[in-house]
Amino acid sequence: MGLFDRLRGSDTPRVAFVGIDGLPYSLVTDAPETFSTLSAIADAGDGGEIDSIVPPESSACWPVLTSGVNPGETGVYGFQDREVDSYETYVPMGGDVQASRVWDRATDAGLDATVMNVPVTFPPQRTVQRMVSGYLSPELDKAAHPEELRSYLAESDYRLSVNAKLGHKSDKSRFVEHARDTLDARAAAFSRYVERDDWDLFVGVFTAPDRINHFLWADYEDGGGYREDLLEFYGALDDHIGRIRAALPNDVTLVVGSTHGFTRLRYDVYCNEWLEREGWLSYGDDDHDALADIDDDTRAYSLVPGRFYLNLEGREPDGVVPQSEYEAVRADLRDALEAWEGPNGRPVADRVVEREAVFRGDHDAIAPDLVVLPNEGFDLKSGFRPHDAVFDPDGPRTGMHAFEDAALFVDHPDANVEDADLLDVAPTLLTLLDVEYGRTDLDGASLV
Repeated sequence: MGLFDRLRGSDTPRVAFVGIDGLPYSLVTDAPETFSTLSAIADAGDGGEIDSIVPPESSACWPVLTSGVNPGETGVYGFQDREVDSYETYVPMGGDVQASRVWDRATDAGLDATVMNVPVTFPPQRTVQRMVSGYLSPELDKAAHPEELRSYLAESDYRLSVNAKLGHKSDKSRFVEHARDTLDARAAAFSRYVERDDWDLFVGVFTAPDRINHFLWADYEDGGGYREDLLEFYGALDDHIGRIRAALPNDVTLVVGSTHGFTRLRYDVYCNEWLEREGWLSYGDDDHDALADIDDDTRAYSLVPGRFYLNLEGREPDGVVPQSEYEAVRADLRDALEAWEGPNGRPVADRVVEREAVFRGDHDAIAPDLVVLPNEGFDLKSGFRPHDAVFDPDGPRTGMHAFEDAALFVDHPDANVEDADLLDVAPTLLTLLDVEYGRTDLDGASLV
């Protein structure tokens, strides 16, 4: 039990959430000896597979996990979104998230929160007791608040992210070393502030697993040379979580969760190249590399990952698809996507999801009309520059995100992780904190 816990003598429940970007539940069950801590949490409480969101892309997933509402409410659909009434695109940052996060609700309830390295939180919120922003933060000096946290991180080996460029090299030893150093430094920072014990809600995210999976997944699945490196990396991660768990006071419930699963990548798929070849999209000239370069007879375009938009009259600035023909044209595009086959003869799409099935809320003006959840092996890119082929089998990444097979572990005897998805994480954390929220405020439900 920590010093501050002994001093306050409070019965207020507290929660620590450790996020893991890209941990598949199947990896835990396939290698239980690597995950003794997560297995122990499942035994003491519960753990299981959960679904991600549509689309299962990290920039969209983390706002959903930390708010409990779908992208139609968060306003973030992926790494790249389109400006309303424009063909300009932007990379969503923390200020673009339009929904209250769990730490906002906790702070409004008079609780203190420490939030470390959650993606899509830059710039750090000064209404929160302590925050260092995560993925997409431009530099550490501007990513941390207050000054004490910023100074400590600047003087330590803390890194905002793994250098993915190292993963492009055939010799991945430096990449593995860099990922491990990043993991260890982040764990040291988490442990420092977990043991400080002056918070009611702690949220810390490890993003290095996602990078490791992107570049080493073929080695893991196919028994390649870096398979043991991947398992050793995850063994170290599990050990770090074990030390955090051991340091937590008795009044803290630990929750560990991931944003999406992982599967084998065999082809980078350039969706806009396919749309152009199929007659859905055209450009003003041969020098094109952005959405703004599409021509005014374009009927559809795509944004990563697997989001398809009609060039709709009255919604897009130069829309050509009449509102009266929306359903018919969308049905034609859906049929074409469902019939689309890869070089191996397999369908590219596992499912084609219509916008109204998954997106609803005050910020759905830029929601895609269709989203393709691909079959294993097809990683859907957008790609507005010219490509020699639709399918590229020679990319440096061998692992891709999956809608299924995310993971959640709740160290509480009343937890029931069954038929759950990413939307259920935030209401679970709030319930454990005894923070009230309206029955219709969130799209998920508590698992405790």
